[in-house]
Amino acid sequence: MILLVPADVLRPHRVDEHFATEADAARAAGMDVALVDHDALTRPDGAEQAVRAVRTSGMACYRGWMLRTENYAAFAAALRRRDVTLQTSPEQYRRAHELPGWYSSVAELTPRSVWTVGDDRAAFDRARHQLGPGPAVLRDYTKSMKHYWHEAAFIPELDDADSAWRVAVRFRELRGEDMTGGFVLRRFERFASAEVRTWWVDGHCTLIGPHPDTPEDLPAPDLDLTTVGQPIANLRLPFITADFALRADGVWRLIELGDGQVSDRPKNIPPETMITTLRSGFSD
Repeated sequence: MILLVPADVLRPHRVDEHFATEADAARAAGMDVALVDHDALTRPDGAEQAVRAVRTSGMACYRGWMLRTENYAAFAAALRRRDVTLQTSPEQYRRAHELPGWYSSVAELTPRSVWTVGDDRAAFDRARHQLGPGPAVLRDYTKSMKHYWHEAAFIPELDDADSAWRVAVRFRELRGEDMTGGFVLRRFERFASAEVRTWWVDGHCTLIGPHPDTPEDLPAPDLDLTTVGQPIANLRLPFITADFALRADGVWRLIELGDGQVSDRPKNIPPETMITTLRSGFSD
């Protein structure tokens, strides 16, 4: 198995510092490690340049910065021309990476959500009415702006059309060219814990740890994944993360699902543990 990691921007023959320890752990475990040019991957027609340093063949997994779905598809195609196959296909990446791809399979586990195609106000207003009155959290298909909570994430009342739209406009400004798909409105729920990041390989939970944003808040010992295991397994995705938080009424709720290749690892999870997790469901 090959681990693909981003190269350092200033020193292209070295691994990006953020992923260097995982690359070291992969080499120690007997894996091949190959560098890719992330900046090239984000450019139109840049995939061939991005993978020119990949000189081995076989099955591969990427551990790197987030990619748009169309960039990931070009990445996969360029690798195939070098006899390298990503374990996560472009279609699987899209379903894991974008909320509309995973929402229906786990709808009972997560806040009710509606979304638009595009970012115009008419579509936004239709989504508002569809979700109904009350507070909501705004994001796009891949990301929220939760660090700008009151100006670009939290909508106190969806029936207040102008105030809701101001939040959407600010969100759109902050996301810029990274805006993906359209607006997503999620019913606001109150939570009583920090988020817990769980890692799943071939439908099995292989690792439970803190969320990277709150690495010191260790998971509660009573986290029970019994009821969530089958819906997540039904997604049939090879490598994903699922973030949970305890709702104020004592129910664990799914906050986010993402592709494991582009999900950050909290620093207090050893890189060796991550590589073991990654390899657990993958065959050469």
